[in-house]
Amino acid sequence: MLPTDVPLSHLGPSALLLLKLLLPPTSAFFPNIWSLLAAPSSITHQDLTEEAALNVTLQLFLEQPPPSRPPLHLKDFLGRTLLADDLFAAYFGPGSPSRRFRAALGEVSRANAAQDFLSTSKNDPDQHFDAERLGQGRTRLVEALRETVVAARALDHTLARQRLGAALHALQDFYSHSNWVELGKQQPHPHLLWPRQELGNLAQVGDHTCLDCHESSCPGNLLGSTLLTSGYFGTHPSKPPGKCSHGGHFDRSSSQPPRGGINKDSTSPGFSPHHMLHLQAAKLALLASIQAFSLLRSRLGDRGFSRLLDISPASSLSFVLDTTGSMGEEINAAKIQARRIVEQRRGSPMEPAHYVLVPFHDPGFGPVFTTSDPDSFWQQLNEIHALGGGDEPEMCLSALELALLHTPPLSDIFVFTDASPKDAFLTNRVESLTQERRCRVTFLVTEDPSRGQGRARREVLSPLRFEPYEVVALASGGEVIFTKDQHIQEVAAIVGDSMADVVTLPLEPPVVVPGRPLVFSVDGLLQRVTVRIHGEVSSFWIRNPEGVSQGQEEGQGPLGHTRRFGQFWIVTMNDPPQTGTWEIRVTAKGNPRVRVQAQTSLDFLFFFGVPMEDGPHPGLYPLTHPVAGLQTQLLVEVTGLGSGGNPGHPLPHFSHVVFRGVPEGAELGRVPLEPKGPRERGLLAAALPPTLLSAAGAFSLELIGQDGGGRDLHRAAPQACAVVPVLLELSGPPGILAPGSKAPLSLHIASFSGPQDLDLTASVNSSFALTSNLSRVRLEQNESAWGRLWLEVPDSAAPDSVVTVTVSATGREASPVAPTYAFLRLLVLAPAPRVRRPHFPSLGRS
Repeated sequence: MLPTDVPLSHLGPSALLLLKLLLPPTSAFFPNIWSLLAAPSSITHQDLTEEAALNVTLQLFLEQPPPSRPPLHLKDFLGRTLLADDLFAAYFGPGSPSRRFRAALGEVSRANAAQDFLSTSKNDPDQHFDAERLGQGRTRLVEALRETVVAARALDHTLARQRLGAALHALQDFYSHSNWVELGKQQPHPHLLWPRQELGNLAQVGDHTCLDCHESSCPGNLLGSTLLTSGYFGTHPSKPPGKCSHGGHFDRSSSQPPRGGINKDSTSPGFSPHHMLHLQAAKLALLASIQAFSLLRSRLGDRGFSRLLDISPASSLSFVLDTTGSMGEEINAAKIQARRIVEQRRGSPMEPAHYVLVPFHDPGFGPVFTTSDPDSFWQQLNEIHALGGGDEPEMCLSALELALLHTPPLSDIFVFTDASPKDAFLTNRVESLTQERRCRVTFLVTEDPSRGQGRARREVLSPLRFEPYEVVALASGGEVIFTKDQHIQEVAAIVGDSMADVVTLPLEPPVVVPGRPLVFSVDGLLQRVTVRIHGEVSSFWIRNPEGVSQGQEEGQGPLGHTRRFGQFWIVTMNDPPQTGTWEIRVTAKGNPRVRVQAQTSLDFLFFFGVPMEDGPHPGLYPLTHPVAGLQTQLLVEVTGLGSGGNPGHPLPHFSHVVFRGVPEGAELGRVPLEPKGPRERGLLAAALPPTLLSAAGAFSLELIGQDGGGRDLHRAAPQACAVVPVLLELSGPPGILAPGSKAPLSLHIASFSGPQDLDLTASVNSSFALTSNLSRVRLEQNESAWGRLWLEVPDSAAPDSVVTVTVSATGREASPVAPTYAFLRLLVLAPAPRVRRPHFPSLGRS
């Protein structure tokens, strides 16, 4: 492991060799890959962050050999581009999915890039080491790292990654915005991460630091001083006489003498007057980022660090359990499956790294239990018994919301119940939360009207009372499986199957149409293909590309094995499946649902963003959802490609993305995907079609392309997406939250598609108080409004705990469009620990 309390000149050979391996010949500091449109041949904050994380991950793999595989050797990675897919294949075995790891790195990178766009951070000199606020910047940097550690130890890794991204942005900015490189330094600043060490030799207010420069490129504008300084940006704070500017076309301070600037953000003189020093700055920023990741590794330990970055091919295990008196069989089934997963995967790469358990009944739900210890999870689960209650409905969605807030992204959540939700008013909020968290929710419902005892009814209940479950399952890419007590043990076995990395295969047409077959393609990268059918099915058959068919008869057939559990059918195809075009025909009453899934390492992640091309930091501003009327880009990251390196075996590639309406499946647009960066990285981009963005509504997306052999390749995103009617942003306070404090929060709402008349509501954990000065807003097209919220933290708030604030914007007029939600996670911190020895690397405040 890299030492955390010694100069970087003492880094081991692996770090220095990998630095040479990873660093391209030119570098820069713009936010993300979209910035390359303004400054080609540049490395961004995103590149530096991901390269540093891969570096330290490889160090971890080199020092912690896999238990059942040969150890890794550094020489095997020299001379090739370091990729997450290759690292996972070498350490965990060929085909091991790196999707969650890459998603975690994406969270950190997007949080890093967002610092240049968020209203609370983009103009704050303390968060960018601007305006000679170097001591204040170091304090904020150390605080953000400390918050990362606290949030990670609280098992809130989403919040930890957000704070880590903010910390890395500031750390990297130091080397671009200060004159550290110009002072001839060859190592990162030795005291920047240590709060008890003095930065030393700082320029004071009266010290002149720059000469006037009227050119775009200003190589000699620094005075020959040994004092450490940084440039001023904009008009706040104003630049004193003789001080350096940040520089570039958009820096208003750079037109005031001394003109010019000293930033090294990019390769472009128009943006960066010291563009000629970008390579030296990037080298030091990368080394400093490696040091920061290594510091976190030392603080969290290898297991905690691996959880922070999801360095595992395994999913989490998350259960939401109805504990009323009629649920004995269901609870036993959950226990059996959990025990089986724990025992079968213990010590293997597929052992879950995170366990979540939330019980519910009526009127209560929770508390949530989270752990990384399988024995603790099993003990807690084993103590749950079906007791009391017994009448319907129950507080299911409240419990599910609690689970979503504590379950890592890209996880599966399993809900066991035999009751409809009492809290159906939470449907839209939970639906939005599943899409933000990218979690798949499967409901196992043992609704049995013939049962003579157990579940009672307070009143005659609607046959549509389970519709909220259907809405949430559809939005999350999950399922609602109706079964009976005698089948629950077998149906619950899908928990283990679903925890494998499965992809969804697109169907054409996407929904069952009487008289038409459902068509899907199977490529050579798939295995364990399953067809799942729900509904009042009278018959179905499946046909492979060679014309071989299999009907609904249970048991082993020519194509695979069929099982039936009431109105749920599952057909598991024989491996390896025949490649080519398959067909399914279904005859049923009502609206049967069909889904085809398969296991493969070739999958994709996707994100949305708005191009910001007219400011000092061009890049892509990340969005949770596309917004109606707002030009939006889709970013796709293909996982499981591997570097290959054999020109005789071309990589699979995706060429187009197809957008479909939900749930009817009508095609809304088809646009080409444009590669971004080296092909083996699998980064693609496409502009969302204007027709899709013309109005709010749900949609799904599919990727189409060809595998290495020229055969058709199809993948579908498991979760539905939504174009929301307004942009709704909620941002936190500039400082930390402490028990007994009151903190201001900022709310921004904007419309880009037409007039909006909206009600705004805010909510928070029950023990906290929340007030707002904005409860209703009327907006015209391209109009914005700002509001302020005040969060009161009770004296009794647990230190080092997480609080979630939710704001919703709902149209006042009757509309089928769901509300827009914003979620903000905040950390309540205990007093910072005191550091006794100056040389010891603490993460406390100075």
